[in-house]
Amino acid sequence: MLPVLIAYLSLSVPLIAAQTVYMAGDSTMAKGGGGFTGSDGWGEYLGQYLTIPVVNKAIAGRSSRSYTDESRFTTLINTVAKGDYVIIEFGHNDGLSGSTDNGRQCAYGSDYSTTATVTASNGTQIVIHTFNYYIQNAVTSLLAKGAIPIVSSQTPSDDWSDGSIVAGPRFVGYASLAASRTGVTFVDHYEYTARAYDALGESTVDTYFPVDHTHTTVAGANVVAQAFVRGLLCGSSALKSKVNSAGNAVPNGCV
Repeated sequence: MLPVLIAYLSLSVPLIAAQTVYMAGDSTMAKGGGGFTGSDGWGEYLGQYLTIPVVNKAIAGRSSRSYTDESRFTTLINTVAKGDYVIIEFGHNDGLSGSTDNGRQCAYGSDYSTTATVTASNGTQIVIHTFNYYIQNAVTSLLAKGAIPIVSSQTPSDDWSDGSIVAGPRFVGYASLAASRTGVTFVDHYEYTARAYDALGESTVDTYFPVDHTHTTVAGANVVAQAFVRGLLCGSSALKSKVNSAGNAVPNGCV
């Protein structure tokens, strides 16, 4: 009778897959941030606001193209399980690099099919694709694995105009398009972080950028992580159900 009861219970109680949040991005997200003492990326501070584990796969100096070309997206796609979340955030390193290819630049534009031919430092001709091509391909492959991608816009740099963070670069809009075209959640991390910075004020935010205008200190990285959580809470992603009490208490409102 006992084996029968056990068998019945195993069939009647649904199995809940373990969930993990994976993160793909550049130095603004990565462990160690900009590489100077006291710098860190915001991906190192997201876990304190969630009830499920976070694995930060961001790598400094990467763009959507180089993360693809180095097979890092492929590794991530092969790693994730059904129900895992993947936060994808690029843009800081994806811009044009001039006459010599830097291995990171993407073809200009927001469509999927545009390509450009660039010249490497050794004279080799390389065909490159747009930011949206690389991001949308990664999202589509992750969806096929049963993962839950979230496309996030890049974080603001310490650039101000009349007391406010300046408007975001083109990759903020490109990220939104990538999410809408693939039917996944978009978090406007740029806007939520800009609102947080504006509330703190320029003099305070300047202290988060002691070396350059892109890479934050630990304190700054935590503000950026909180801004992402606020974006989650104001959106429709199922990941917001995994935000803990500390996450629900992060400052600022919805945009």
